[in-house]
Amino acid sequence: MRTRRAVPLLAASLMVLTASGSHLASAATPQGTRCARQELTRVPGAAFQQRACLDDLTTAGLAGTAYTDMADQAGLTAKGTRNPSGVPGIQLDGYFRDSSHTNTTHGWNHDAQFVIRLPDHWNGGLVVTAAPGNRKQYSTDTAVADRVLAQGYAYAATDKGNTGPDFYRDGTRAGDAVAEWNDRTTQLTRAAKKAVALRYGHSPRRTYMTGISNAGYLTRWQLENHPELYDGGVDWEGVLWTARGPGLLTTLPTAVAYGRGTAGADAMYAAGFARGSEFLWPYHQKAYWGLTQKVYRAAFDPSYDPGCPGVSAGSTLDEILAPCASDASYRYADRPASVRRAVERVALTGRIGKPLLTLQGDLDTLLPIATDADVYARMTAAQGHGRLHRTYRVQDGTHTDGLYDTYPDRLRPILPCYRDAFDTLTRWVEHGTRPPANHTVARPASGDVVNSCSVGVS
Repeated sequence: MRTRRAVPLLAASLMVLTASGSHLASAATPQGTRCARQELTRVPGAAFQQRACLDDLTTAGLAGTAYTDMADQAGLTAKGTRNPSGVPGIQLDGYFRDSSHTNTTHGWNHDAQFVIRLPDHWNGGLVVTAAPGNRKQYSTDTAVADRVLAQGYAYAATDKGNTGPDFYRDGTRAGDAVAEWNDRTTQLTRAAKKAVALRYGHSPRRTYMTGISNAGYLTRWQLENHPELYDGGVDWEGVLWTARGPGLLTTLPTAVAYGRGTAGADAMYAAGFARGSEFLWPYHQKAYWGLTQKVYRAAFDPSYDPGCPGVSAGSTLDEILAPCASDASYRYADRPASVRRAVERVALTGRIGKPLLTLQGDLDTLLPIATDADVYARMTAAQGHGRLHRTYRVQDGTHTDGLYDTYPDRLRPILPCYRDAFDTLTRWVEHGTRPPANHTVARPASGDVVNSCSVGVS
């Protein structure tokens, strides 16, 4: 198990335990005719911001600079992923006012950090996302930003207001830390729209919300609660939070118990874990299940076991990843009503107000698809919003595409399917081309599964 890969996408995503202390450099290229209206471009409402005119806003041009963070992207994409490059434009970095300090990027030691990228050749659209797991604002540069920038979209991402495995300590009430994610995403969307207008002379004609894992949850939540801000969204294996369950706190205790030898395979299947995913269980036992359960239980139910994780999830990698013994017997249904009220503050309803495409792998071993995407599809249908929603199960997909490199004969990256889904969404929104009905996207018998996929093929 590689050390960096061992730190989870959903749970900790503290990809390295040391902070970047570098500050942003001055503009990389002369203004000239490039980066027009640069002097007018800013992020309204930001407490601090810096601006740079750059030769290339994609990862190919930013790797090794303070304008991205390659370590924080680790594990999100397969090694053979091909990405576009050569997109000049303006990058805005900064933060909104916040009282927490978990994000050490740039040596700012300040949360609510953001990045906004404005390509010189703009197509009139804006794509907004947030950090998956508890990563930071540059974490999906390779997975999301590069391609949408090459297509001409402006791009904005937020760290969600708290980062790292101790994210749950932010706020004063149970559920505060996760509730802030929603607020920060809304805040960034509104600010990014204004920044776009200052740069190009008018507001974006189309705005899309998208995200992976926790940010997939945020995509669902935004389209339910602020549909007026967006034209549609793509949810890549979003986390399902519902006050009555199912969710992380109903499935992961069984996984923790399995890891401790107090639950068997039948209990795992009953909890929703897919048959055929067993080869992924040892890795997830070491890297995901215990940590994810303990920190999210601490976020919503801190009184269950105040000593674990206590004030911190741990100071070393082994301590961070170690499960709490008490979580093997955690029973969400038996907890006080106050716990369900804390979850209710961030719960999803299925009442989306704009078109949404959901993708999830059928071998997701952190968020079992049977207790996540399948459930959310039923929720939108029950609310009478199924006409706005499509769910595509990706055969042999799992929660992190980086695992494909370890199991190329058993897994398939979801990223190429996500890219095709994004194009499918924009055709739906902008041209009225209805997307395929809910179905499983079969793994092809041959071809480049790392870079090719069609969500229309079942």
